[in-house]
Amino acid sequence: MEYIAFMHGNTDTTPSRNEWDHFVALAGRSGLFRGGSAIGRRWMIGAKDVPDTTQHVGGYMRFDSDSLDELNDLLNQHPVVVHGGTIEICELPKT
Repeated sequence: MEYIAFMHGNTDTTPSRNEWDHFVALAGRSGLFRGGSAIGRRWMIGAKDVPDTTQHVGGYMRFDSDSLDELNDLLNQHPVVVHGGTIEICELPKT
């Protein structure tokens, strides 16, 4: 199953660059990590206003995993979680 993990900007303290580097290396070695990015500038298309996602979500990471437990074990080591914040995981079903 494919997953996207949204990194919310609600940490109690700020992760260091070393912590991010360590986690990205750990995620890469896990074989589950499929990329990700910080989220930058925002603009909208369409007639209706929506909440500004960038006020809450600072980035995302994609993963492929046959085991949600294995993914949870990995994400419990994520700098956002370690610093008291939230990772939101969503399935990306194949259609």
